Amino acid sequence: MHISDGFLDLKTSAVTAGLAVTGVALALREVKRSLPPRKMPLLGLASAFIFAAQMLNFPVVAGASGHLTGGALAAILLGPGPAVVVMCAVLILQCFLFADGGVTALGANLFNMAVVAPCAGYAVFRGLQRLAGPSRRSLLAATAVAAWSSTVLAAGFCALELAFSGTAAFRVVVPAMVGIHALIGAVEAVITTLVVRAVLSGESVWEPSDLTRLDARTGFALALLVSFALVLFVAPFACSWPDGLESVAERLGLAARAPGVPTVSAPLPGYSVPGIGRAGVATALAGAVGVAALVLLFWALFKRFRKSGPRPPSRL
Repeated sequence: MHISDGFLDLKTSAVTAGLAVTGVALALREVKRSLPPRKMPLLGLASAFIFAAQMLNFPVVAGASGHLTGGALAAILLGPGPAVVVMCAVLILQCFLFADGGVTALGANLFNMAVVAPCAGYAVFRGLQRLAGPSRRSLLAATAVAAWSSTVLAAGFCALELAFSGTAAFRVVVPAMVGIHALIGAVEAVITTLVVRAVLSGESVWEPSDLTRLDARTGFALALLVSFALVLFVAPFACSWPDGLESVAERLGLAARAPGVPTVSAPLPGYSVPGIGRAGVATALAGAVGVAALVLLFWALFKRFRKSGPRPPSRL
């Protein structure tokens, strides 16, 4: 769902960038106000796992693949504010380090996947939990619906942006994007539910304020190990078919609008380390760099916030 350079006009890029900046600023203010500094490494862990999971494209229909978005997963476990920050870090890293998503479309990608996906997913999750009551089955069912909804809504906004830019007709691009991402969302629902089930163990009620249950050193180390294992041993074998947006662009003849060369060159384009002949090894190393970069980023933020002095009592 990463929009490339050339797909959006200047007006749509500017509007979505403004919306994204507003959403991310509000999320940063919430994180700074309510998240204890000692919890900051959890955001790095979440971003590393989501980055790794996004590298694992799976086949959806003939000639098209999909991958986890992760917005709903982050929001359910961490809350909407931290989830926006996590997704923002992942998308910015993907854009500038791997050329995944255009620089001119970064605002739209942030708005769709870092603001809409986690916030919509969290709203659906909380709403369904209130309706169904506190039970483990209802928690997992709410998780699945929230993950599916977040993917489809983000894809819908992406389609609207393409339509408003004149890239494709509304009546064509919206059904195409929503249709294929409804299938991708079904897989996202399964993955998200399995992860939430594993993380929350026997819990039937979950609040983001329960983060204290997630910061055990063994759990942190295990999740980090899983993230590295995914990029090192699974990502090289991921499906190489075009993802949802790319496949829609090919079918509708939109690919010609993209310049082919990113506006800003990236050091590891296409999730590959230049100069390494074996594609699988190049992909694995690039993924490991991404995981390490996200963990180190949030660790640096943790160090900075811890040195900034005492803050008001936290709600977490």
